[in-house]
This record gives sequence, C-alpha cells and structure tokens, in this order.
Amino acid sequence: MHPFIKPLIAACAFAAAVAHAAFPERPVTIVVPYAPGGAADAVARLLATRLGAKLGTSVIVDNKAGASGTIGASYVAKSNADGYTMLYDATPYSINPHLFPKMPYASNALQPLSLVLLAPNVLIVKSDSPLKNIHDLVARAKAAPGKLNFASGGSGTVQRLAAELMRQQLNLDMVHVPYKSGGPAITDVMAGQVDFMFGTVAATYPHVSGGKLRALAVSAPERSKRLPDVPTVAETVIPGYEAYEWNGVFLPAGTPEPVAAKLRDAVQEVMKEDEMKQRLADMGAQPVGSTPAEFAAFLKKEDSKWSEVVRKGNIKLD
Repeated sequence: MHPFIKPLIAACAFAAAVAHAAFPERPVTIVVPYAPGGAADAVARLLATRLGAKLGTSVIVDNKAGASGTIGASYVAKSNADGYTMLYDATPYSINPHLFPKMPYASNALQPLSLVLLAPNVLIVKSDSPLKNIHDLVARAKAAPGKLNFASGGSGTVQRLAAELMRQQLNLDMVHVPYKSGGPAITDVMAGQVDFMFGTVAATYPHVSGGKLRALAVSAPERSKRLPDVPTVAETVIPGYEAYEWNGVFLPAGTPEPVAAKLRDAVQEVMKEDEMKQRLADMGAQPVGSTPAEFAAFLKKEDSKWSEVVRKGNIKLD
C-alpha cells in the first residue's frame, strides 16, 4: 500500500465518524404512506413530537398516501440513506407484496428500525344481534353456509384478512362485503346491513361502550386492557390465532449504522415514556420499541402468515 493511502483512509473514516456523530444537523422527515387523520398518522405525529425532543431537531410528518401505502414506502425506499427520511408504515406493508403483481420498490430497499406498536382487532356485531358470542357466530356460519356476511375497509386491510384467516382455519363459508374504508363498514354493521366485521379497538370501542355494537372476540393472543371482559379468538375457537394491526419505522437500506442506532435508541426511549404508553393504551394499542433484529423477525412471520392467507383465499385488490 502506498504510504499516503493509509493516512488518507484513516482521515476519511474519521471524517465519516464525525459527520455521523453530528447527526442530525437539519430536520428529519417521517413519511406516513396513508392519509392524514388515520390511526397510523395520529401515532406518527405523537412519535414525531417526542423524537424531535430526543434528537434536538424538528421531526416533520409528510403524508404521501395512495396505492395501499406503496407510494409513500417507495418514496422512502428511493430516498438518500442518510437518516433524514424515515418511513412510518403499518400492516399493509406485509400484505401488499402478495396483492400487487409488482411492487414499485425492491424487497430489500428498506431496512426495519423498530416495531412501534401492536393493536388487536375486535370482532363486532350489532348490539341486538342474535350472535351473542363467537361460538354463536361459528355455529351460524356452519349451519347456513354462504349466508353470513362480513364487512371490511378493503381487501388489503388486516381487518379483511383477520376474518379470512378465521374463515380458513375453521373452514367456514362466508361472504365478504368490501367498503372503501372502515368507517362506513362499521356504520353498516351497526345498522345491521352486514353481520359482523373485525375493526380496530380505537374505531370500535366508542360504539361498544355506547351500546351500539357488541364485541365478541379480540384478535390478539391476550385480552385487551380496553375490553377486559371480551375473550380472544385464541382462547375460544382457534388456539394460536392472532391478527394485529402493527406500526413500525423503516429506513432506506444502507443507512449508516451510527445514524440508524441513534434513531433506534430515540424511538425506543420514546416508547418507554409514560405519556406515550398512556396515549397508546387509550387507543387500545400496546407500545413496543423493538430492536431492528426483533422487528425483522416479526416481519418475516407476518409475511409468511399473510402470503398464505392471500394465496389460499385467492384474494385480489378491490
């Protein structure tokens, strides 16, 4: 090696280390690939505020909605891998590759940073429905194949696939009624236009507590603290059943490790804060704040589960 090369390499390495240590030197952007006002957007804004305080800079939320979240995810996947552009995504991230003929970004273009939260879904029926519990629902479906129908906010939603997972595992014949979003679907369940649906705790709890809906089961392995008297699907009819709405943070692949580590630590610290825990608990969600390796393992499990559900159900985009 030329005698001048070794000092030059050392100098470059030192300069890179100094640059990474100074991160962030300008505002950081969190891209939310969904419309403003939704659950993911609301939590992303809470996270952004607290991250800004941890990082000592502004953290801006930028909504880039469309195509079930793939537009925003693709934007981040193609952004500079410098830590200044992050992706705040949700369950469709694991479902989309199995619904779209071709994804607009490579499967390895994003690297997981931290799983932020897990939120169960709730199986709901109209408050005066003859289906008093999940056993009634299963019995009705088996006794009258093709007569029971269920709503969802669209084929690419976890609420749709949660019902499909239950249908497949119990070998039930039920009819899916897709809506353009979850709100109208919940309204029609309350009106008795459809028999049941899986909905988020945040969206359904006000109607359950107000007596307009009845909650039959929760999709998480454990009961929801928000609905402690409602059993889980796993403890009643399908051992091991789970279907979460999750949120997590991603970075463009190749983000320098010191930068990724700084962002990871900041996210984990925020998720341990009492205020954040309480805000999420009010939404029926469980804070996580995982390591990248833990998040990657979780995503692998989710991908395997939903790919099988989509394939067996021959599910297509609406």
